[in-house]
Amino acid sequence: MSQPSPPLESASSRLGMVTSPHALATRCGVKVLEDGGNAVEATIATIAALCVSYPHFCGLGGDAFFIIADAKGQIQNISGIGQAAQNTSGYAGSIPLRGPRSALTTAGLVEALRCAWEISSTLGGTASWASLLKPAIELARDGHPMSASERFWLAFRSAQADEMPDVFSAFACIGRVPDAGTFRKQPHLAQTFETLADRGPRDFYEGSLAARLAQGLAKAGSPLTAMDLALTRARVEEPLCLPYRGGTLVAHRPPTQGITTLQIMGILERFDLRAIPEGSADYYHLLVEAIKQAFLDRNRHLADPEHAHVPVDRLLSAAHLDQQAGAIDLHQALDWPHPFQTGDTVYVGARDVHGNAVSALATIYFDWGSGVMAGDTGVLWHNRGAAFSLDATHPNALAPGKRPFHTLNPGMYLKDGQPRIIYGTQGADGQPQTLAAILTRMIDYRLDPLRALAQPRFLLGKTFSDSNDTLKLESNVPLEVQAELARRGHQLRSVDAQSPLMGHPGTIMFDPESGLMWGAHDPRSDGVAIGVESILGLNHLGQPVR
Repeated sequence: MSQPSPPLESASSRLGMVTSPHALATRCGVKVLEDGGNAVEATIATIAALCVSYPHFCGLGGDAFFIIADAKGQIQNISGIGQAAQNTSGYAGSIPLRGPRSALTTAGLVEALRCAWEISSTLGGTASWASLLKPAIELARDGHPMSASERFWLAFRSAQADEMPDVFSAFACIGRVPDAGTFRKQPHLAQTFETLADRGPRDFYEGSLAARLAQGLAKAGSPLTAMDLALTRARVEEPLCLPYRGGTLVAHRPPTQGITTLQIMGILERFDLRAIPEGSADYYHLLVEAIKQAFLDRNRHLADPEHAHVPVDRLLSAAHLDQQAGAIDLHQALDWPHPFQTGDTVYVGARDVHGNAVSALATIYFDWGSGVMAGDTGVLWHNRGAAFSLDATHPNALAPGKRPFHTLNPGMYLKDGQPRIIYGTQGADGQPQTLAAILTRMIDYRLDPLRALAQPRFLLGKTFSDSNDTLKLESNVPLEVQAELARRGHQLRSVDAQSPLMGHPGTIMFDPESGLMWGAHDPRSDGVAIGVESILGLNHLGQPVR
């Protein structure tokens, strides 16, 4: 059955599409497709551009994940997670959330880009590494306008400027937060990108650039060394898969919470959602309770499987999902709170004319990461190591060379052997929650991408601005629905409609009957999906241009 026709606001094309949280970066990826590149190459160019244009959520000093599918649905997952320093002594009480001691894991993003670039050649890609970095170099060298999102997060953290001097000296004007649209250049970052373009991605880990990064981190007080950088390797892994409504959901393996998203959807598979009105109290209640069941498992088990036992097969087994679904009371909320994970991220999705599709996430964990620049490289380092526990008995306990629990989990939905939906979101703990909402709305209720993303959403647990473990509902959830959820025992807090706290998902959907792909990026973000209008002598309908 064909998907419903999208509204005019949704991007559409038969030739290719890119979605990302920043229009400049999206256009960089679209240009790659228009020049004959594939979806992987377009994603590399887009992420590189986001490292410049969206520095509060993404950077070379962070991690990244790819799901890559060809037209036949053959999947390769890239897990670009930096590992803990070899020297983890001196940590006691709790790991700092900011500052040099929070910069305790290496950065896997450049390694993930390297792996993706190598895979692109098996999908017909011919673009050079340097050519894919060129748009990012130009943005950093020549300048670009500050986004509204970056301005928001600078203002939000302005009271902590003394704790993040590197951030405010690099991205803010002296004494004030600049207005959105303020033009800014990043010459040090441009030079770093130029070095990577000239010397290749491994220079970030083993070359002259690596030496400069290690020197800058050591001077700041980070435990990371040049040896730690050299040990960094991305992994190409088999995906985790779970059936859903006649198709297959694909996610990353632990230590990511991809398994958590799959568990939520596996629980929901056991209910007839089409019999439940979308946006009703029954709808929100069921999703929230499924999320609670999956989060209980996540908080108990999720860690680096090379250092701790993670019972993946049992957690995704039909028997366990049946048990979790049976534990849901459709009339009463399960008591909460449980630990909340925070963090910020960018989502990039791309599909090309050949049917190759990519779903990717890149991150520096908290907005502005650790707040520490690695010397004069222009590289802001992430603080993903703050996700470790200092409880030696915890599966996610800090240990030398260990990868931390990761909130990132881009996804893909396949049907009849083809990638049908690619999706992902910013939002840490909110990622599986947001994905459950947009997936049910697209798959079960057949909403087009823009409507699925724009509908009111929720967030269970703490946020940056609210330390209470309440269920946040956007204010445009109908009052009668809010009242019924409160009656069932949910502790509610209303937040603004279209709140940036609800995550910034993006998605691209493909209809094999019409050959049309369409997509969107969350209206809560600065993002946009853009369809390719012409490529290699073809117009947007796939017809020859005369």
